Amino acid sequence: MTQQLQNLPTRVLGTQGLEVGAIGLGTMGMTMAYGAGDEAGGIATIRRAHELGVTLFDTAELYGMGTGSNERLLGRAVAEFRNEVMLATKFGFDLTDPANVGAKLDSRPEHIREVTENSLRYLGTDHVDVLYQHRVDPDVPIEDVAGMVGELVAEGKVRFFGLSEAGPDVLRRAHAVHPVSVLQTEYSVFERAVEVEVLPVVRELGIGFVPYSPLGRGFLTSAVKPAAEYPADDMRSWDDRWQSGNYERNVAAVEALTALAREKDATVTQLALAWLLAQGDDVVPIPGTRSPGRLAENVAAAHVVLTADDLARVQQVLPKGAAGSRYPEAMMPTW
Repeated sequence: MTQQLQNLPTRVLGTQGLEVGAIGLGTMGMTMAYGAGDEAGGIATIRRAHELGVTLFDTAELYGMGTGSNERLLGRAVAEFRNEVMLATKFGFDLTDPANVGAKLDSRPEHIREVTENSLRYLGTDHVDVLYQHRVDPDVPIEDVAGMVGELVAEGKVRFFGLSEAGPDVLRRAHAVHPVSVLQTEYSVFERAVEVEVLPVVRELGIGFVPYSPLGRGFLTSAVKPAAEYPADDMRSWDDRWQSGNYERNVAAVEALTALAREKDATVTQLALAWLLAQGDDVVPIPGTRSPGRLAENVAAAHVVLTADDLARVQQVLPKGAAGSRYPEAMMPTW
């Protein structure tokens, strides 16, 4: 299955006409969270993704810790084919304190405009295809956020409005002011919280869904090791799913999924992505990788067909998701 690389199908996210390849690419790990970055490898991976039909590329101000490094990397990588792809970026944090990056939210309208102008400059483009609020800011009414993004859309600087980790009430209120095209939230066979309250509202409002961390931050691959074996600058060193007790239960689940994947002539990574694609035509996962080879494996998942029996077997292995929480309590998004 890893050799099947052509003809990545497309999907339409939301009712505003955002059409993208069925699998996108998240770029966060190219500059943060998974150890030291690799600019050359990141650029090579992004360009290989374009060759294989990937059109949705996801970045954020936060991924460069306020320096623009992640957006600059993406902008350089896609410069020769900018008009053939969709660039998504995010605002929503106060990044003025290097010692406390990501700890404080800021979605004030004037800050949204400032961050957007910076993103345009870093990406080397005159418009952002999708502009997300990275996290809901309790100190700024979502109506003000949607209004500001609507202004940027009217000015041609933004094409589509997105939210990340937003709950049903916020989705409804934002959508009433300006159409929300996409919601981005963690979702995978490991993490299922959105299924109860969020996905029904997304479908009711006609909003597309973009799962981030669709591979359980790398657990749903063929190469995992306990938390203590990762360096301190790798989030897996403190992620609850990698800690003793949880780690062993999750390894057992992945082994069971791997056995099912082999029956489909696929890898467990491809099975996990195919499972997400099977949840609806309005779902486009954005797995992250720094490796062109891993990228090709991910894209080929779009050609893995899961039957109702296959989906039932996945449910038996992981009826409620992984052992361990996806974030420490202090970092957990609130809906």
